[in-house]
Amino acid sequence: MRVLLILAVFGMLACGPAEESPAPGPGSAPEASSESGPTAPDFTLESLEGSSVSLAQLRGKVVVLDFWATWCPPCEFQIPILNEVHAKLAAGDVAILGISVDTAGADKVREYLQAHPADYPILMGSEALARKFGAPGFPSLILVDPEGRVGQIHVGLMEAPELEEAIGRAAGSDRSS
Repeated sequence: MRVLLILAVFGMLACGPAEESPAPGPGSAPEASSESGPTAPDFTLESLEGSSVSLAQLRGKVVVLDFWATWCPPCEFQIPILNEVHAKLAAGDVAILGISVDTAGADKVREYLQAHPADYPILMGSEALARKFGAPGFPSLILVDPEGRVGQIHVGLMEAPELEEAIGRAAGSDRSS
């Protein structure tokens, strides 16, 4: 009985229920900012194409970070939603980055993306980096505002209209139209 309870809790944390929080809480890594949210931890990660991408390069844009994994069933369903939002908003001041936490490596992620193509950059990250951003499960969408502050953390699937509204709030305007 105790083992089943532990497995059930682990299963919920592995992919996580849909929930939102404004920013990481006490004990999390992002440094507090004098503005609305904590400063997002900077990173430089390699894309599947071999280029380096850093969060600092994207200052001035709203950045949507999608922490995901090939072993996470809900993550598969987030990709087409992110493709839709990317097609609509990425030409402007919005950047969407998929950050894989897979430990099996880039080849495994490339193989997965052949069946589930992503139109936005996919970077190789880690669960440790996801935790620095306050991600308790996968998929986790982290919105970073143009000043580099974590604004919202959403665990689980997020539909396109809801994501566009959250991006608008992060940008300081209404994009939900």
